[in-house]
Amino acid sequence: MILNRNDKCWCGSRLKYKNCHLDFDKKLEALKNQGCIVPTRNLIKSKEQIEGIRKSAKINNGLLDLVSENIKEGMTTEEINKLAHEYTISQGGIPATLNYDGFPKSICTSINDEVCHGIPSKDVVLKNGDIINVDATTILNGYYSDASRMFMIGEVTDKARKIVEITKECLNKAIESVKPWGFLGDIGAVIQEYAESNGYSVVRDFGGHGVGLNIHEEPFVSHFGIRGTDMILAPGMVFTIEPMINGGSHEIFIDEDNGWTAFTADGALSAQWEHTILVTEDGIEIISK
Repeated sequence: MILNRNDKCWCGSRLKYKNCHLDFDKKLEALKNQGCIVPTRNLIKSKEQIEGIRKSAKINNGLLDLVSENIKEGMTTEEINKLAHEYTISQGGIPATLNYDGFPKSICTSINDEVCHGIPSKDVVLKNGDIINVDATTILNGYYSDASRMFMIGEVTDKARKIVEITKECLNKAIESVKPWGFLGDIGAVIQEYAESNGYSVVRDFGGHGVGLNIHEEPFVSHFGIRGTDMILAPGMVFTIEPMINGGSHEIFIDEDNGWTAFTADGALSAQWEHTILVTEDGIEIISK
């Protein structure tokens, strides 16, 4: 759609185009003419949408805080699921994973060599030395937020502690690499460089993703790659960064019985941390963590 300077802006702000996204669009057009991949307008969240995502994230962050306060040895993953589900509902939210493409639970709980999409169960009991990722996605008034955290149960081995810490540092360095008008490929490059320099591998079958109006949106956020490549990171984009780092090979397989849970192919430990990021005019905002 071609807009005149005095038309209402396409973003829904009700401001005149010249006072809102005109300069933004000119910058994207110039980058496109240079051969860059630029985001489409539907990837740019409005102020109203961003505020809705923030409110959803308040519940999602509170859910993970509650898990952090209660998770312990002897607890079943179904008990964690119940805790998360009841909290989300009590705050007016909806667990986004529940019944998503048939997924049967309100969160994912992935332990030790489970890379992601572990299904909570009353038969899975947390043991001393386990590491576990709890991944939560919340819907509030149609807006989605997404994050995951690692937890170390009791006394873990140095090997287990290190992969949890290195994976968190991969996430931190990736977030530091996000610059308005920078490149999406920088994110994956930073994660891959840091993980591999420490003797770890990066899972390639999964990645981060746009989020906010749906559970999964464009763009796909690869956790390996080349600097200065892929889509331009424009202000208003909202996406997750969620590196999955393996202690051995990056190869994985999916459990044939449940069709969901991914495991490391060689049985090595795996860890993941996830934040939802907003690109702003002068940096980033961590919305969900």
